[in-house]
Parts: sequence; C-alpha cells; structure tokens
Amino acid sequence: MLTNPSGVRSTPCYSHPSYFTFSNRCKLLLSPNCPRFLSSKKSSKFCPLSLLLPRNGVPSNRFAVRALAEPEVSESDAAAADGCGGAGGSCFLQPVSVKIPFGDREILVETGHIGRQASGSVMATDGETIVYTSVCLSDVPSEPSDFFPLSVNYQERFSAAGRTSGGFFKREGRPRDNEVLICRLIDRPLRPTMLKGFYHETQLLSWVLSYDGLHSPDALAITAAGIAVAISEVPHSKAIAGVRVGLLGDKFVVNPTTKEMEDSTLDLFLAGTDGAILMIEGYCDFLSEEKLLEAVQVGQDAVRDICTSVESLVKKCGKPKMHDAIKLPPPELYRIVEKIAGDELHKVLQIRSKIPRRKAISLLEEKVINTLTDKGYISTEDTPGTVETIQDLLDEEDEDEEIVVDGEVDEGDVHIKPVSRKSTPLFTEVDVKLVFKDVLSKFLRRHIVEGGKRSDGRSPEGIRPITSRCGLLPRAHGSALFTRGETQSLAVVTLGDKQMAQKVDNLANVEEYKRFYLQYSFPPSSVGEVGRMGAPSRREIGHGTLAERALEPVLPTEDEFPYTIRVESTITESNGSSSMASVCGGCLALQDAGVPLKCSIAGIAMGLVLDTEEFGGDGTPLILSDITGAEDASGDMDFKVAGNEDAITAFQMDIKVGGITLPIMKEALLQARNGRRRVLAEMMKCSPPPAKGLSKYAPLIHIMKVAPEKVNIIIGSGGKMVKSIIGETGVEAIDTQDDGIVKITAKDLSSLEKTISIISNLTMVPTVGDIYRNCEIKSIAPYGVFVEIAPGREGLCHISELTSDWLAKAEDAFKVGDHVDVKLIEVNGKGQLRLSRRALLPVPETNPEEPSSKQPTGDTAEVIADSDKASDKSTPKKYATDAKADALAEEKIEQVKDKSSATKLASSPESNSTENTLLPRKKAFKRIRKSSSKAVTGVSGKDVTL
Repeated sequence: MLTNPSGVRSTPCYSHPSYFTFSNRCKLLLSPNCPRFLSSKKSSKFCPLSLLLPRNGVPSNRFAVRALAEPEVSESDAAAADGCGGAGGSCFLQPVSVKIPFGDREILVETGHIGRQASGSVMATDGETIVYTSVCLSDVPSEPSDFFPLSVNYQERFSAAGRTSGGFFKREGRPRDNEVLICRLIDRPLRPTMLKGFYHETQLLSWVLSYDGLHSPDALAITAAGIAVAISEVPHSKAIAGVRVGLLGDKFVVNPTTKEMEDSTLDLFLAGTDGAILMIEGYCDFLSEEKLLEAVQVGQDAVRDICTSVESLVKKCGKPKMHDAIKLPPPELYRIVEKIAGDELHKVLQIRSKIPRRKAISLLEEKVINTLTDKGYISTEDTPGTVETIQDLLDEEDEDEEIVVDGEVDEGDVHIKPVSRKSTPLFTEVDVKLVFKDVLSKFLRRHIVEGGKRSDGRSPEGIRPITSRCGLLPRAHGSALFTRGETQSLAVVTLGDKQMAQKVDNLANVEEYKRFYLQYSFPPSSVGEVGRMGAPSRREIGHGTLAERALEPVLPTEDEFPYTIRVESTITESNGSSSMASVCGGCLALQDAGVPLKCSIAGIAMGLVLDTEEFGGDGTPLILSDITGAEDASGDMDFKVAGNEDAITAFQMDIKVGGITLPIMKEALLQARNGRRRVLAEMMKCSPPPAKGLSKYAPLIHIMKVAPEKVNIIIGSGGKMVKSIIGETGVEAIDTQDDGIVKITAKDLSSLEKTISIISNLTMVPTVGDIYRNCEIKSIAPYGVFVEIAPGREGLCHISELTSDWLAKAEDAFKVGDHVDVKLIEVNGKGQLRLSRRALLPVPETNPEEPSSKQPTGDTAEVIADSDKASDKSTPKKYATDAKADALAEEKIEQVKDKSSATKLASSPESNSTENTLLPRKKAFKRIRKSSSKAVTGVSGKDVTL
C-alpha cells in the first residue's frame, strides 16, 4: 500500500458518493488523490468534481471525457481496491476463454487474462500460433472530420519463431511490406462498421507472439481484431471476422495451412459480418468468375459461424458502448446547406474535368460557409468560455458550494461572480464542411441514378478513352505510358540477374527471393497538389502488391527467362483506379522489355450505388464501370478486378456501407469481365507497339550446366577464381548453384563468350588423346615441365616427353612462359594429367651412315628405325603414332631383348648406352599403345569443352 503523505486516509475512487455525469448511463470516476486536481484549500478532503463542469452547466464541445460505466462495488471490494492503490482489481473483466469455429478446426479466444487496462484485448490461438490484439481509446475526442480516427498496427515478432532480426539492429523496426498489407486487411473491414460522429481516436495494436510455421497469423489477426473491437467500448454496428480460402484441386479449404497453400491456386482473404461481405482481396491462377463466387460463398459461411460465436462472447463479457459520445451535425443543417448550394451543385457536377470541377466545388463550399457566417449561424472563431485550462479548473469551486446573495459569507466559501456570455452559434465550421460533403455525395448519386449519366457523360457501363504508347524511354529496358481518362501510369521495366532479386525476411526463417516485384508510387503532383515526399505509404505498398499479383501468373518461369524483373509504376495523373492503370501499363512495359508473357492482363475498378430508391430508382443496385475518384468517394464500393478476357488473376474489394451480398458481387464481376475485354482491345492498339525483344541495353544472361563437383573450381579459394574471371572478362556477375547451374550476366556478347570459354575449360573432363595448342609452361622441375592446358588446369610433361632427342635438363631447351603444343597421354587415379610434346613432333629421319653417338646401334637401332618408319607411314606427324606401328615396334623391341643376353649387354659400353636409351622409349610405346584405342578429339586452335 502506498503511503499517504497528507495523513488523511485514502478513499477509493469509486467510494465517492458524487460523480460527474454526461448521461444517465455514463459516469466519470476520479481519485481524490489525483495530483492534477488537488486544491490548496482544505475545506474538503474530496476533490471538487464540479471543476470539470462548464460555467453554463452544458458540456463543452471542446472538452469531453471518456465515460466509464459505474461499477457496482461492495464494501469488501472497496477495501480490496484500496489495497491496490485505487486501481480497482474488481473493475477488471473476469478471465474468459472460449473456443470458436475457424474453418475445419477451432481456435481458442481468451480475454481478461492480459492487457486488462485496454478497452478490449484478446489472445487468439490457432495451433501454436498466437496473436494478441488490443484496442484503446483516447479520453478526449479529436476535432470532427470526415473519416473515423482509427489506426492499426500489426507486427510479427521474430521471437515468435525463436529468432532475432538478421540485420545489425536486433530490435524490430519499421513495418515490413507483409505487415503493412495485413494492417490494411484489418483496417478495411473494420472502418465501415464504425458509427459516424465518434471522434475518440482509436488505436488497434496486434502482435504475433508465437508462430508454429503451419498456421498463418494473418486471418487470425483479422478475427482477433474484430473480437477486440466487439468487446470494447467502441460503438460499432456489427462484429466482424476474417478467413482465408484456398483451392486444392476442386476443393475449397477454409484457413488452409501453409503447407496446403503451396499447392493452392487461390489465395482469398474475406472479411465480413454475419450477414454481409465487407472486404475481399486475393489472387489466383486464372480463376473464372463463377469459381470465385463459390469461394466467396464458402468464406462467407465460415465468417457467419465465427460472428455468431463472437456475439455470444460479447453478451458475456462485452463493455457498454459509448453511444453518448457520438456527435452528429444537426439535422436542420443538411436542409440549410442543400437550400443554399443545391442549384449550383447540379451545374458543378456536370463539369467533366477533374481540376476545374474540384475548384468549383471548393468555391461553392466557401460560399456556403460565408453565407452561414454572415447570418450568424456559424463562427470560425472559438466560442468564449468553451475552452478551459487547468488553471481555470483549479480556481473554481465545488458544485455544492452556495452562492451567498446577502453578503453573508461562511468560512471557506467565496463569491462566484456571474460572467456575461455571448450567444452560442448554432453550428461549427467543421459541421458545415461535413454536411456539405454529404450533400455533395447525395447530389452526385442522384445525378447518376436519375439522369443515367455520370459526371463525364458516360453510361454506367462506359469506359473512359484509352491511349497507350511503348518505348517512351530509350535507355530503359522497357517502358510504357498508359492513359485512361484522367488516370495515367508511367511503367518502366528493369531486367537483371539474381543479385537484383528482392530478399524477403519472414517468420518462417526461409531464405526467400522475389524475382519479380512491382513498385508503385503516387506523388502529390498526380492530383495537382503539394505534398510531402518520403517513404512509400501504406496505400502505395498495397496498390503495388495488387498490381504485382495481377501480373505474376503470366510471367515465364525462371528456366524460360532467367531474369529478375522489376516494374516501376509512377502515377503521373490520377482520377480513379490508378492501381488498375498500373496493371495495364506494367503489362505493356513487360512486353516492350521482351519478357515472353503468356497473355495480356488488364484491370478495371467497379463502383456501386446501392440505395437507388432514395433517388427515384427502382431499388436495383447500380454498378458502375471504371469509376473516377469522385465516384469512389461518394459511392458504396470500390471493386478492382484484373485478368485476361476469360479469367481473373487478382482482385480487391472495399465496401463503404454495411456490406453487399453475393448477387451484387456476381453482377459486378460479370460487368467487370466485359470491361476488361474492352480495355484489352484498346491495349492492342498501342502506338508505337511493344518491341517484344530484349533492349540492347539489357544485360545478357547465359545459363550453362557443369558437373556439380566442378562448381568449387569455378569459385576458387575464397572466391578468388570467380573474381579473377569477372575482372578478366568484364562480365557483371557469375552466379553458381550447387546443382551445377551457372548463370553468367554480361553487358556484351564478347565478354560473355570469353567467360563461357574460360568456365568450359575449367570444368572440362579431359580425355586421353586430346591435343592442346599453344599452352604456356608455368613451371619447370628437374623431371619435366608443368603446362597449363586451360585456366587453372595443369599437367606434367615429363622430360622424356619433351623432345625426340635425349635431354639432360628441361631448362636447357625450355623456360617458363614458353608456349608448346601437347597431347594428353594419361590421367591417373588422382586426376593428374600426363602430357607429351614429343608425341606431336615429326619423327626425325636418321642417316644410317652417320649414326649419332647418342643413338643406339646394331640390331636395336635397326628395330627402332623400322618402328619409326612404320609410324611415319601410318600416322600424320602432328597426331599420335598409329596403334599398329606401336604394336610392331613393341614386338621388335621384345625380340631384341630376347636375343641379347644380360651379360653381353653389360660387357659392352655401347650396349649399356643402348639399353639406357631403349628403356624410356619402351615405356613411351607402352603408353601410346594403351591410349591408341581411344579416339583423339579436339580442334586445332580451339579450347575443348563439354
């Protein structure tokens, strides 16, 4: 227990008999020991709660306090709370754990265990994957605006998989792209369920605390977020849940495992309530509209089951909703604004160009504000007395202090002097702006429904004019400019090797590289505005991923096209569906870069006016093709669909109302298919058309296969060999794989061919009988010379194989750096090469009348001479000796040996010299005889490759 410095017994916050009330339900509980509200006066031991009341007794619009339901507390609870510093242990929710259906299995949902001070907190467990989600509200509402102040943050902790970050900083930093995409998946279905007029800033935080590698946390995070909001104080319309749907063969699987998703041809995220769809997003491998609708039906059934269980949980432990905190503009303001601006709005909405129409609307809004200000209905200045400071609160008194009229003043009481006040205006400027936007949306919808024409004169199924051109940037590998109405995308393609691939860091700790990625940027100049430039926003990451997934199914495999592909889509103009323009422009740019696509892909954005009866329609929802920015903002749906003429590759749908049904989605999908076909037909008219061939500035990539055990030879010790090859030839990169695949990236053909030759020589498998020309002598030893037959491959040419004549020392005839022609005569068990230069020399013709002192005489000399003549007749001098001649020579040598006795040879000096000469010759003939059965391969002057 904390010590009370004042010496007065501390009283629990909830034991105070009086409380501050905004309504009959909501009560504010403040601790009397709160330092912020302590007064220097000692008249009462309780904090005067009336300090928070405005002077006129009416709650201020600029000061509001988050309301809490008054708890029913017993004396024993109060005593227990006093022991915990007044926090009120009994005020926390009791721990609740329930299991709810999640596809073909159940997940465990727990609340009240951790995060008890949050407005709502949930732990959701699927297998051994755990996601923790919390929802908190600000105590003071922010200024009214046209959007709900919701922020969502999702983070995958590396510790969830028993890892740490691979970078220098071991703490998780800014969100990765995957986390940003899941943030969007959580945010988009939640926002339509939030009630208008609630301006307390709401923050939803979600962490992956445990990951088993089998159960993905993304769909679990959407469901956990929906449950946390449902049990919190945030006023919303319906509980939401999210699921993932995969397609394995012909079977749809709800929330498949990561292993099952490897074979799935569909990845669909669906979120909604128990009766409507709020969001879908995903990609597929050319799935038909009918098949996609089946998947949506399966997902909606699963969401309905989850929401039913969530509603039961909310009844059990949900907190009262803050409906009294909702502040909506007065209803009469709508009528006043419509009366002032109605006639001019009809004219403004008929302006076709975006910028003039936007300026006209801005001027009309300013006119409405000025008109109401002149009439005294609104004021742009702060109303006197509505803003209170802390010092003002400290100077005021308790609400139970009496005002003494007759001048008698009790001890401890003071006079409260009346303050004159101006009349409070009826409306605020913010209210007028919100109402004007709603009226504008209403008039736009009415204009479409009643007149059957949109702002730019199109019918509901109409497509804006399309133009496209390729080859816009001469030095880029591929480029295209796609324009649809006032939306324009400049797409640029860059080709590279594996080093250009994007490394993806994930929880699974699997090294993943993306060989294709599309990056989308949306500068403020695209909408004619001034804005801040910086890191890509969540919207840019989301739009880029959608376009990337739309184009990925038509790309060739890495074996067919061994390039890393990067597409940049810069939006130079924007008036609706810029992500779908990126799909169209990216497809044309890929074709211009020479990427062999399977087919062309186009994208289109669909809109919706749901309640047409309000504007005199027959009640049938009105589907709009190729919507503009204004139709997106004022409509009820933004449904992006990409694919070819007959099937879908990617899709994304956002709903701004309570949800849509399957029949509406079916109609939108069929209308989108017709729209895609028209867009594809216009893309075929591209002028100038795509080059469909590699740019001369694009790198050249050659793939070759070597023996896997030879890969280390290419790399060399510490990478020295591969670095020396790159330095010598000038290629950009050499990438090797353990399976023997070698990828060479070069800027020009000559350096590529040179590198191929070097690697071929390094990794060749030498064959006995191969001839190598103009080879360099690398070193000289007493027993011979080492000759480099290919870069990094040397063989020994024994001193006996250097010349036809007897040679005492190799240094006498050769030196390091000399170039010689050699023939491979042996490969021993260790892979060492034995070479012969003498085998390629012409056999010298000896004169029998003048025998050399270094040559054998007598019968032995005659045998050798005969063998040389036989060899000369049967084999060209530049190739190996003929096998028959070798055999004959060998036979004659054996005959000489049989006729000559050892003693006779030993007694004669001449015989000794003859025998010494014959022995190496005999060995050489034996080697020639062994190799004569194998074919001699090779081309003079060229390297031998596999």
